[in-house]
Amino acid sequence: MPTTKRRVGRPRADRRPETGLTPREELLQAASELFVSRGYAATSTRAIAERAGMRQASMYHYFGSKEDLLAALLESTVAPSLDMATAILARGEPSAEARLWLLCRADAALLASGPYNLGALYLLPEAGDARFAGFHRMRTALKDAYRLLLAATGPGAALGEEELVTRAGLVFGLVESVILARREGVGPSVPALSEAVADGALRLAGLAPGEAARIGAAARES
Repeated sequence: MPTTKRRVGRPRADRRPETGLTPREELLQAASELFVSRGYAATSTRAIAERAGMRQASMYHYFGSKEDLLAALLESTVAPSLDMATAILARGEPSAEARLWLLCRADAALLASGPYNLGALYLLPEAGDARFAGFHRMRTALKDAYRLLLAATGPGAALGEEELVTRAGLVFGLVESVILARREGVGPSVPALSEAVADGALRLAGLAPGEAARIGAAARES
């Protein structure tokens, strides 16, 4: 008798159009949508599994809990920027001021992009839990990269350590402000918003308006 090939994988609760995503990616996409639209506390693992088109029991093959899904989503918002910051710090060119601008633009664009405002998950009370220590380590490392870049700029080199940390925190906070702007539905396009944030970051870093404008213009062309 002829045999038919069966797709390997966990059983699905219903038939859904093929998305090209792996089951794990579908679960993350479903959790993204539900956490942002309904709220983390109001979203059950069953709802996530159903949105991903699989049975709840099958979901646990990929994620052991709702907290594991949140941890993966939180880390996904920081990891690309941290990788970029590490690469930018290792470069000798362009100037530290221009590299700071480039990092701010890229980080802001990441937070402002994508179908769901995942940065809003930072604001969850649950996000401060020790269970999400991996996310907190990554975010601290990213914030420190901002401090190191700022310290390498002309204005930053003249700052004491305490003031440097404060100024770096202001720059980092400006970048993350796009999360609230996006949640409120205000602001220009992603490119315009991320470049405006990067321009403002140079001013917070201590550059004079004309110098900040010159460096931002040159960085746009790099």
